[in-house]
Amino acid sequence: MRVEIWSDIACPWCYIGKARFEKGLAGFAHRDDVEVVHRSFELDPGRAKGDTGQVIDMLAQKYGRTPEEARSMEANVASNARAEGLGYRAEGRDHGSTFDIHRLLHLAKARGRQDELLTLAYRANFAEERSVYDDAVLVELAVEAGLDADEARTVLADPNAYAAEVRADEREASELGANAVPFFVFDRRYGISGGQPAEVFAQALEQAWKDRPVTASGTDAAACDADGACEVPGAAGNA
Repeated sequence: MRVEIWSDIACPWCYIGKARFEKGLAGFAHRDDVEVVHRSFELDPGRAKGDTGQVIDMLAQKYGRTPEEARSMEANVASNARAEGLGYRAEGRDHGSTFDIHRLLHLAKARGRQDELLTLAYRANFAEERSVYDDAVLVELAVEAGLDADEARTVLADPNAYAAEVRADEREASELGANAVPFFVFDRRYGISGGQPAEVFAQALEQAWKDRPVTASGTDAAACDADGACEVPGAAGNA
């Protein structure tokens, strides 16, 4: 069985959703027969390389919030992340173009190290003092994931390397009707949107394995939409 996950490294609910999905998968009897494929989705596809800024400033400017409101938004997400055992820095993080990260993740996929690199990139972005918008940091992460440093540098230096693969993933997301991430597709039978609880993923895996035509909509789950808005269900003042 194949599970495809559309996500963006800049999306906190993708970070949280990955952890919750993995908890659901860990208790699945047929987990060794599940292939997990990570696919590309940029929340800010028009952003230029090198155009980076602080997350709090970006949230305040983009959604017309005060810095205090933006900090409250981040604090709510941080609380959800920490409840899953994830590190999360609510302030001091960079925000920028994730196109190069996605290209590098496709290299990692070709070398069988995609999940390792994605896990390291999430941790660097959300929990550590490491900017994933710096090529030097990306090469360090690639090496930590088991990739060759020179090959990673070559990919980053060529803007066309794996660009077609990133764009193909994004077109496919659009064709599937995905306008928010994380977006999980189980054997191309049905999808789940948002950072659902682990129990929801566990149920979805069971249903997909049994090949039942069940649709899990997840209408009240948190997700980041195509405009980069990341919501916390039931939390007033969040975007």
